[in-house]
Amino acid sequence: MKQKVVVYKKVPEDVLMFLSEKFEVIYFKNLEDRKDSNFIQELHTAHGLLGSSLKIDKELLDHAPNLKIVSNISVGYDNLDIEELNKRGIQATNTPGVLVDTTADTIFGLLLATARRMPELDFYVKSGKWNGTKNEDLFGVDVHHKVLGIIGMGSIGKAIAKRAHFGFDMDILYHNRSRNEQVEKEFNAAYCELDELLKTSDFVCLMTPHTPETDKMIGEREFHLMKDTAIFINGSRGKNVDEAALIYALQNQQILAAGLDVYEIEPINKDNPLLKLPNVVALPHIGSATKETREKMARLAAKNLAEGLAGKVPLNLIK
Repeated sequence: MKQKVVVYKKVPEDVLMFLSEKFEVIYFKNLEDRKDSNFIQELHTAHGLLGSSLKIDKELLDHAPNLKIVSNISVGYDNLDIEELNKRGIQATNTPGVLVDTTADTIFGLLLATARRMPELDFYVKSGKWNGTKNEDLFGVDVHHKVLGIIGMGSIGKAIAKRAHFGFDMDILYHNRSRNEQVEKEFNAAYCELDELLKTSDFVCLMTPHTPETDKMIGEREFHLMKDTAIFINGSRGKNVDEAALIYALQNQQILAAGLDVYEIEPINKDNPLLKLPNVVALPHIGSATKETREKMARLAAKNLAEGLAGKVPLNLIK
């Protein structure tokens, strides 16, 4: 008898075919509620779970006594209670690597769009306000030859540094749990303490995972340390930033602008003050969301799951 796999996220047909050849597959294409009765019923006899974003905690795991592996279609895994999974002997995997360049493209694009006020100026032209003059009120700021401070020099941070160094002749500062000599050598990056990075950088780019240590690591104090001409970019997790402090800093010109792909609560509330500020460029947590990359992520997640259910150690096991 085949082992049973529950897929709760839309995946390409070839991924479903790959899984169906090996397992009994139950497919929830658009699962909106983790308490869905049909979903819960299928969990009772599931050996594998594949998808993303769904909160996998004790409450849900109590419905899945036979579960052997949870395969996340994402590099982040803050939706997974790793301690609880480990306690139950359930493997957990993610999909690093395949989304690095795509996410770096998005974050650097967000940096450019914020600095040059592209969404704001796009609306200005399309609303018929442009009369042919180059009004100073429309000017943005340069990106090239500026100082970029990257907080979190993982694989995506490294890819952002590469684009900044070779494409825009930027000086790179970085803060990380440990020094990265390769980044220092390849991109002439300089390691520094967080306070120095905040005081010195023209652009501050946050790229850390969300952990108890990074929760609200950028708040009132940190925004106060930044230049009043600084642009803050968050491509990490919304909970790494004190959002109220960010709103205050933007409203009171403590910093120049912000480019955001993540928020404290997602989807962001339509009444959130961030959405009313002209010096904010807001994206819908779409860093890795291209068709090509999402398909690669789903394939890797399926491979991780298949390896785990075959009794092997998956390549991307979260330890």
